[in-house]
Amino acid sequence: MQTYLFLGIAILGEVIATSALKASAGFTQLVPSVIVALGYLVAFYFLSLTLKVMPIGIAYGVWSGAGIILVSGIGWALFGQRLDAWGAIGIGFILLGVLIVNLLSKTTVH
Repeated sequence: MQTYLFLGIAILGEVIATSALKASAGFTQLVPSVIVALGYLVAFYFLSLTLKVMPIGIAYGVWSGAGIILVSGIGWALFGQRLDAWGAIGIGFILLGVLIVNLLSKTTVH
């Protein structure tokens, strides 16, 4: 369970950092730029802890897939970015892949 907690913290750090990256305006805004640096530091540290137990391909797949889904939602909610039907279908496939790996695969940590 601790492995999934660490992975969740890694995902949260990456999502916060990536969202702040948009607000940093090319690292010209100090506060968002600091949030980017701290968020990625947290993300990679906790991802490294996750990799002590979970296979790298699974951990990275879940980390990046969940990040894509969450950042797409933040882009929609905060920045008014809309997906067309094909974009939504693609994000749906990513979500489905993350669910399959976590719920059905024997290669994850349960």
